[in-house]
Amino acid sequence: MENTQLATLFVDDESLPWEQVAEGVKRKIMTYDANLMMVKVAFETGGIGAAHSHYHTQMSYVASGAFSIMIGDETRIVRTGDAYYIPPNVWHGAVCEEAGVLVDIFTPMREDFVNY
Repeated sequence: MENTQLATLFVDDESLPWEQVAEGVKRKIMTYDANLMMVKVAFETGGIGAAHSHYHTQMSYVASGAFSIMIGDETRIVRTGDAYYIPPNVWHGAVCEEAGVLVDIFTPMREDFVNY
């Protein structure tokens, strides 16, 4: 399934479908071009973003909820209004402590999210 939101100037959130990516975790690819991608990820309490790494630079904003975020050897609780930075190729993961939404930004865009 290919995402059709390539380089959308204005994004109507309600028109985008959720994609289930793990138990208690779903995402919407909001918009992207070859250099940048924005993804909204909703977690239920207890939802897990399994530890992984990728060559992309990532920054994330906590739109709501609370999350235990592991980046490299450090783990912290982040809450609504907080943000974090993940350098390329660094192991990271998330556990949702209180249901909420993360807004993830990637550079370059995550081709693996749209080409599957």
